[in-house]
Amino acid sequence: MITIYVPRDAAALSVGADEVAAAIAAEAKTQKKDVKIVRNGSRGMLYLEPLVEVETKKGRVAYGPVSAGDVADLFKSGFLEGAKHKLGHGLTEEIPYFKKQERLTFARCGITDPLSIEDYRKHGGFAGLAKALAMKPIDIVTEVTTSGLRGRGGAGFPTGIKWKTVHDIKTADQKYIACNADEGDSGTFADRMLMEGDPFCLIEGMTIAAIAGGATKGYIYIRSEYPHAVKVMREAIDVAKKSNWLGDKIQKSNYSFDLFVRVGAGAYICGEETSMLESLEGKRGIVRYKPPIPAIEGLFGQPTIINNVMSFAAVPIILDKGGEFYKNYGVGRSRGTLAFQLAGNIKQGGLVEKAFGVTTRQLIDDWGGGTATGRPVRAVQVGGPLGAYLPQSKLDVAMDYEEFIKVDAMVGHGGLVVFDDTVDMAKQARFAMEFCAIESCGKCTPCRIGAQRGVEVIDKIIADDHRIKNLELLADLCETMTDGSLCAMGGLTPMPVMSAVKGFPEDFQRPGKNKFIADAAE
Repeated sequence: MITIYVPRDAAALSVGADEVAAAIAAEAKTQKKDVKIVRNGSRGMLYLEPLVEVETKKGRVAYGPVSAGDVADLFKSGFLEGAKHKLGHGLTEEIPYFKKQERLTFARCGITDPLSIEDYRKHGGFAGLAKALAMKPIDIVTEVTTSGLRGRGGAGFPTGIKWKTVHDIKTADQKYIACNADEGDSGTFADRMLMEGDPFCLIEGMTIAAIAGGATKGYIYIRSEYPHAVKVMREAIDVAKKSNWLGDKIQKSNYSFDLFVRVGAGAYICGEETSMLESLEGKRGIVRYKPPIPAIEGLFGQPTIINNVMSFAAVPIILDKGGEFYKNYGVGRSRGTLAFQLAGNIKQGGLVEKAFGVTTRQLIDDWGGGTATGRPVRAVQVGGPLGAYLPQSKLDVAMDYEEFIKVDAMVGHGGLVVFDDTVDMAKQARFAMEFCAIESCGKCTPCRIGAQRGVEVIDKIIADDHRIKNLELLADLCETMTDGSLCAMGGLTPMPVMSAVKGFPEDFQRPGKNKFIADAAE
């Protein structure tokens, strides 16, 4: 029997993966070929989706992007034996985009059947949890602290400190684990890809966190726009329970942990941890005042460990290989790897897992292949809609939390949105302010009112209405939002706005025109 892999990842489904799988099954039946179709996760090379792989004696051979109409020709060319074809890329592991990565968190994604416990364990799954079950909780915390793991959701807060805070609280009636999978940043899809392609990795990481913190219940808060991830996670939780990797007395230990999926209603602000807690409790998703911090009074007023998907998913390999192993990757205080996501005007979009230290330019040129239009890169927004727009002069800064802070930018969740030289940065600045105005929870005045006034001021600048005075007013307004907002929603909105003003001043000096477009027109 020949095994064929066709991704069930949402990105692959959006370009016809189900139709491709059906066509392969039909053609195999017609030709009386004995094949087994495995619906795996994505390898992250989204520009090649649907990426079909065939298991051969030498390894998996990749073909893509494949449409249902290509299937008959693939069979005719002998792709079941890994034969060459115009859609062929040779062995998957040898494709440069994939080969040049350092896959720790995504080591199994695209390789295993996402809902097979046997497949997961065969590829090292639950090895970290097995070790954790035999350790003292404080020793787990120490191992995570040693690794240097920091919050992958964007804040970069040391994970070990957060876990120890919850661990040290001995009087709580109940403790919780909460995973923030409300991946709302523009150009990001790592959380979704992991949940759809390797859900047991997230379950394992959260269970280890539960043992470390003394929690017995956990929740995965997934955005409503991710129906496939919701379905896969729920199925994976059921499979894990039946295999006793979740539930009462996990693997005959003294530890018990129950895990549940909750679906958000589509508010970007619920990516902020306290807004997420409010939503989990059935309330309107608005920001809470701090202190107290969630580690002390979180979900339902109880101590709660909150991390995002990538943070929890990094934990299994840390427990399996050790904190020192993980710490050997990265630079400075940014240790381990990060899943960088290439989107926007990019030729080869997808996910790249690399150790901290790689540059924006390397990611765009070496993996992304430059812009999809073939025009020069003019700006790259890193870190979601609240991240800075980087001009060419800042593209060689190492991906490192502290190095990015030095240039008034942030690494965030690792999302990169690329723009070519036709972009109007004054309009992008307006978009950032408008986004904040729409998505603000409304609790604090600087964010709620400041963003709306910001849109109005930028409109006046674009219209050349007292441009100099309004540029000064915009800078003053941004300072007020940065210093006075209750959370990062209003506090970080000035980052993309002022980065556009400072990095691309010509777009604010020639109202209504991008100088590159104007020059081309002339």
